Amino acid sequence: MKSQLASSYAASAALAVDEIREKLAGVPKGIIFYCNYSWIEQVTESLKMAYPDTEIIGTSGIWYHDDTVDENKGLTVTALMDGCEVRAGVIKHLATVPLSDVIHLDTAVKELRPSGSDSVIFEFCTNDEEVLVSTIHMQLDHTQLPLLGGTVYGTPEGSEPKVSVNGRVYTNACSFILIKNTTGRVYTAKETIYGADQDAVTHVATRVDLTQKRLIELDNRPAAEVYSDETGVARSNIIGNVLNSPLGRVIEDDVFIASMKEIGSDGSMACYKRINLNDRIRFLKLLDYKKINQDTFDETRRQIPSPSLVLSLNCIYRYTLFSQQGYMSEYLRGLKQGALVSAGYVGGGEQYNTQHVNQTMVMAVFE
Repeated sequence: MKSQLASSYAASAALAVDEIREKLAGVPKGIIFYCNYSWIEQVTESLKMAYPDTEIIGTSGIWYHDDTVDENKGLTVTALMDGCEVRAGVIKHLATVPLSDVIHLDTAVKELRPSGSDSVIFEFCTNDEEVLVSTIHMQLDHTQLPLLGGTVYGTPEGSEPKVSVNGRVYTNACSFILIKNTTGRVYTAKETIYGADQDAVTHVATRVDLTQKRLIELDNRPAAEVYSDETGVARSNIIGNVLNSPLGRVIEDDVFIASMKEIGSDGSMACYKRINLNDRIRFLKLLDYKKINQDTFDETRRQIPSPSLVLSLNCIYRYTLFSQQGYMSEYLRGLKQGALVSAGYVGGGEQYNTQHVNQTMVMAVFE
């Protein structure tokens, strides 16, 4: 599969799109773009006018390409050129009835006839992530198609997060692009840099508020009290400790991270990922993330020795941690792993197959 990457830091959205058109050689089959929030409507309209037959999705926020990070600045386009088939679409009404729009994804699947080894669904969503992944899984479970996505992050205060699909901008929605590699495989992976000791205590969520994503009690005690007693972190410092010790939702042999965002006066914890009643919870710790990163890069190279494109999503908390350690550029160089193009997004949460997660990296590598 062939792809191209083009960026512009022009003074206006119109000039940026013009510059992108000059840099791209040929007409893309698909485009994934990231741009300044104030530009999203104009970029959406201008790109579709420039490439009317191209399948296009995009959003705003923080993104990266190669070893460069752009924080809501300019316009970057990942263009899917040859050796692929793509279909883009939207799932609206995430907060109420997303099932009514899943037919768009179902139609794309029927048209492209993808498989789990050569295709991936790549998406951006604005809200209600658990509802989204459950809805998609319920509709497409029989296909075994991998799903990778990110929650829109970095929206200016007082504004609504937005996603773009084929010339239109939406709120309360998910934009998706189904990519089928017609010349090779697609390898997908999830990486976490946190874990629990073998003898770590497993707690049970005994009281929750699903609407507010609030964990009220663990083992019939206030959640913050249990966390403080086990970790030795004072209640007032729990949120500041999220980079060192987030919550882990245990499902069989896997752990899905839930980041704490607020401590209530009743000792409850509001999280970025929903925790359900009777979920098993462990308090995780930060591991040797550089070794874990290298293990991920090595396994990816083993799976796909000659990658053409890497699409990835990293949590804002990973970005914060790596930036604080002066490691982000080095990490992005490793993530590119010899591919001609590497691009990705810093999300407020990540979606991987059937789960919404936090503090995680998900990626698709195209042969």
